Amino acid sequence: MSRSTSDSDIHVGSGGSTGNGGAGPLGRGSRGAAGRLNRLVPVLAASTVLVCVLGYLQKLPCRSAGFDFLKTVTRACYTDVYPLYFNRGLADGKIPYFDKIQEPVEYPVLTGWFMHLVNVVVRAVVGPGGTARGMAFYDLTALILGALAVLAVLATAYAAGGRGGMTAGLMVALSPGLLLAAYINWDLLAVALCALALAAWTRRRPVLAGALLGLAIAAKFYPVVLLWPFVLLCLRADRRRELVRLLAGTAGAWLVVDLPVMLLAPEGWLRFYSFSKERGVDWGSVFFFLMDHGLPAARDVGRLNVMGQGGFAVLCLAIGVLALAAPRRPRLPQLLFLVLAAFMLTNKVWSPQYVLWLLPVLALARPRLPAYLVWQAGEIVYFLSIWWYLLGVTRQVDGADLGTTLSSLAHLHVPAEGISAQVYYIGLFSRFLTVLLLAALIVRDILRPEHDVVRRDGADDPAGGVLDGASDRLTLSALRRRVREPVGPGAACGASLRPARPAGRP
Repeated sequence: MSRSTSDSDIHVGSGGSTGNGGAGPLGRGSRGAAGRLNRLVPVLAASTVLVCVLGYLQKLPCRSAGFDFLKTVTRACYTDVYPLYFNRGLADGKIPYFDKIQEPVEYPVLTGWFMHLVNVVVRAVVGPGGTARGMAFYDLTALILGALAVLAVLATAYAAGGRGGMTAGLMVALSPGLLLAAYINWDLLAVALCALALAAWTRRRPVLAGALLGLAIAAKFYPVVLLWPFVLLCLRADRRRELVRLLAGTAGAWLVVDLPVMLLAPEGWLRFYSFSKERGVDWGSVFFFLMDHGLPAARDVGRLNVMGQGGFAVLCLAIGVLALAAPRRPRLPQLLFLVLAAFMLTNKVWSPQYVLWLLPVLALARPRLPAYLVWQAGEIVYFLSIWWYLLGVTRQVDGADLGTTLSSLAHLHVPAEGISAQVYYIGLFSRFLTVLLLAALIVRDILRPEHDVVRRDGADDPAGGVLDGASDRLTLSALRRRVREPVGPGAACGASLRPARPAGRP
């Protein structure tokens, strides 16, 4: 059974920072850290608001053009928010999931309700006719998403702790990815809920963390993969009670949102799942490249699903082995990043706004600028590549080659006919390889903890909550020792799996 996790009960053991015992991060130190974080709030909030305003201005040329598709891809300021207002029945006052819509909402329930509630406000304030309601829907959605970005930044800073809060918060707040992708879709709803869930876990409130994670899954579903690192690390640290409470909170919150729609409008509720299953390979995925370069099987949706899901399962197993075999227990954000990266690298869809998913966990997993800036550069290259490739597709032309593209950029011009598939693939792999680089560096930090910048000052896992400073209970090396130990009358059952005794304890 897990021990109590009261303030006085958290001690550093073999999984901790130095193995020299001492109280956990709650108490006077926690109050001091909270005070430092409170002083960071104005800076972080103002920085996020500034970047979100710049993001809105980046989309303004497209708003002024009525979000005409050809102009949005030319100017790289596309958003789903405005066109889906008309294409998903919202302009006609339809209720997602319940009303018959020619093209029903293909998002999980909480995102659909978010869209509906914004529409209710818009229809109450803005009169019918023309595109006024559509523009108001976009503007109000952008305003709320900006507020959610502020919450995500503050929650990330809180999870990082007092010393690393400013760095982690600014890595999210000032990210070019946030500026460019904030208003493409509704992803910031799930991103903010995930960041708040991690902040609640940091505060050692597993039920609340689970509830927030359940809401995030109800909004976008990708956060379900984040449960795997919690399972691995809670097993290694023997925090099963907290894990059960986290999972219960997750399931409970998800059911509260989804169950009514599941029972009353099953066809509408199933739309997201059937759409995800039947969807073919899409832009951004490595399978989009492989489909035309030696892997024609990617054109078959059934085989594509097997390849993508199988690849992700293999990577999850590898992450599991890493979590239990590492010489020191990995930090929670490190595994969160790895499982998200594995999900993206093997997915049949990798939209430009998915950069938002990685921002908070990377800021906590590896708060170092060089590789972060390389990754952001890769995201910018891909962001421009996808829109200009779609420009060529829309015009039904081959698009510019690399030399012509670089010449246009040198003269600060958009390639008039878009870019070719070969140039687009450069952008695709710019993102793919930079995310892979970050994953490799984090694996290196796990296997060689002396490279982990977060642990250099003696910290263990500031965002780990009950895992921070916890003793190891289950590792692969302990299992191997147990298998090799002779079993006799005097053998102590489970001795090799007994948690390390914290230093300073009798």
